[in-house]
Amino acid sequence: MKKLCIVFSQGPHGNAKGREALDLALLSASFEQQVSLVFTDEGILNLLKNQAPETVGAKDYIATFGALPLYDIETILVCEAAMKELALTEHDIKLEVQFCSSQAIAEHFNHVDEVLVF
Repeated sequence: MKKLCIVFSQGPHGNAKGREALDLALLSASFEQQVSLVFTDEGILNLLKNQAPETVGAKDYIATFGALPLYDIETILVCEAAMKELALTEHDIKLEVQFCSSQAIAEHFNHVDEVLVF
């Protein structure tokens, strides 16, 4: 089984990268690949509670993150340093995630077959 890691590094609005990354994650998982997600930099903003993207004319793909358990995507890592830089706490995040150091995330990359950054 191929191990794929998808890195979310861009905010959820203003471009399609977050939606494309999420679509790829769900599609890959449906084809029996082991998928893990890493959120860093502004990519963490994809995980914030109480978003209303339709107010800025964007589609609400954020709600689709709730489907991750249905696709057996269980490894969701969030960079602690980026959280601190964005002045966010674990209470701001709507999913169950693992908060990790940059070093732990780099170590995770060593255990997957492919890393794709969006």
